[in-house]
Amino acid sequence: MLLRAIFSFFENWIRPFARQDDLRPPTGLVAFVWFYVRQAKMPFVAMLVLGGMTASIEAATFWFVGRIVDVLATVKPGDGWAGLLDAHGPELVGMLVLIAVVRFLVTFLTALVDQQVLTPGFYNLVRWQSYAHVARQSLSFFQNDFSGRIVTKVWSAGQATGDVITSFMESVWFVGIYTASMLVLIGQLDLLLAGVICVWLLVFAVLARFFVPRIRVHSKESAEAASMLSGRLVDAYSNIQTLKLFGRDDVNDGYVRGGFEIYQDAILRFTRFLTGVRASMALLSGIMIATMAVLCVHLWLQSAISSGAVAFTMALVLRMNFLLNRLMTQLNAIMRNIGTILNSAELISQPIGLVDRPDAGELTIVRPEIRFEAVRFHYGRESGVIDGLSLVVRPGEKVGIVGRSGAGKSTLVNLLLRFYDLEGGRILVGGTDIATVTQHSLRAGIGMVSQDTALLHRSIRDNILFGKMNATEAEMVEAARRAEAHDFILALRDQRGRSGYDAHVGERGVKLSGGQRQRIAIARVMLKDAPILVLDEATSALDSEVEAVIQSNLERLMHGKTVLAIAHRLSTIAALDRLIVIDAGRVVEQGTHDELIGRGGLYAELWARQSGGFLGHERAAE
Repeated sequence: MLLRAIFSFFENWIRPFARQDDLRPPTGLVAFVWFYVRQAKMPFVAMLVLGGMTASIEAATFWFVGRIVDVLATVKPGDGWAGLLDAHGPELVGMLVLIAVVRFLVTFLTALVDQQVLTPGFYNLVRWQSYAHVARQSLSFFQNDFSGRIVTKVWSAGQATGDVITSFMESVWFVGIYTASMLVLIGQLDLLLAGVICVWLLVFAVLARFFVPRIRVHSKESAEAASMLSGRLVDAYSNIQTLKLFGRDDVNDGYVRGGFEIYQDAILRFTRFLTGVRASMALLSGIMIATMAVLCVHLWLQSAISSGAVAFTMALVLRMNFLLNRLMTQLNAIMRNIGTILNSAELISQPIGLVDRPDAGELTIVRPEIRFEAVRFHYGRESGVIDGLSLVVRPGEKVGIVGRSGAGKSTLVNLLLRFYDLEGGRILVGGTDIATVTQHSLRAGIGMVSQDTALLHRSIRDNILFGKMNATEAEMVEAARRAEAHDFILALRDQRGRSGYDAHVGERGVKLSGGQRQRIAIARVMLKDAPILVLDEATSALDSEVEAVIQSNLERLMHGKTVLAIAHRLSTIAALDRLIVIDAGRVVEQGTHDELIGRGGLYAELWARQSGGFLGHERAAE
């Protein structure tokens, strides 16, 4: 019971998932690391104290060995334990208590802080906060990078930051305290011996000064190459169906192998320096150990030191040689981790690309009117996409957006959802400028079913409940029924035996057909029941029979809502209240289906050129 309480205390010392208002770390190495370390200062202070005690006890242990040799030389074997204890009892008991009791307690506490506090607490604190900050980045942030590369950098940041700090305390700090203790003990015997140790440390510092900065540069390069390679691997595996479909194994293998070759080159440049470190350390330690051995024998021959002093001095020296070699190895590892931290910090410390205003309020939609006023957006280019578009969608009106591919239809929806900030003009929902409200409250008032439906690799229940997290089971099932999804959901069973609404759908919903994914997405929006509904090719993945059923359900869902519907298949939106025709980022026509056909303009041309319900004259994809 006591042991369990001890473990519980230490395991709860750091709260990795505690809410933090500011999750963005600074960009500099020291500032980046300190941003996280300051949230767990006391455990690290405890590690410094315990590490220092461990090093001092270890140095004292070797001194005890030499002291015991000298003590035994002063006692006759015939005197037995009684004679030994009479002459040196308190000293021997003190040694025993330090080794058997104090050393055990310090080691136990060190293990508790290291294994129960820092490893699960601090490492996950860095990972969680890094994830949470990156997850709040804008949509374009993720569109411009490999998801696998982003994941690698977020995960590696926690591992590398924790490893740097623990390596510093377990190696650099430990060796520093051990060396100071050793110099004090050896200096009491002979200053010349202490001087040789100082020369040893000086040459070691020169070697470290030469190798460490170079290793740091190459470690950053290898970290970048590793994250790039990870991104290529994830890209290949996540698109495996496309690769197999086109039979391009050789092409893809060449692409991935190119990543391996870049990584291989970076590692080889790195390991050349590591080989140089090992060779240099072997030469230095060989010379210094031999020098210390000769001096110790010389001093013993002159009766300047005892045989016990020779024993503990050489033991200390051999141990220091081991520690310095380990320190250089740890410095290499520290530099690798520093390179990883710098590489990860470049991504993690980026400011959020699209943020709410400091005074942003919560959007409450009373009249679900949508108003686009002279909207301009060019994806950062000088022109193109949306240019001076104005449009009003009245409350409860069902409006279809029509146009060739590349006309700006989907971009218009993305701007309404504020996935991007406008470059000119404004958008109002319910009379409120969407730039003045929180993104969360804006998107809470809009339900959307997109053309490219991707589900989370979770249960179907979890996917549907994203529409309304506090919905009852009955409400969820009713939404699935209205979306014509309930029957096929009940028949599902995944590879782990989970069935029905508990079945998992695979990454991005790959275990379901396109129509099944779309119906689950529609069920999710039906459950959300937002006052504004956006349909971006909502039924494009459905067969004709299912589409007819879904269309009737969507009509019920659209009742009383303001609707924006995008469709290439014009027959799916022809019956809406009004159709808006966009071309080159501007509204060029609007009216009912019959009115637009009668005018003989672009809409009539698109209608006439449809073959199988799809638009002709396709241009670059939106």
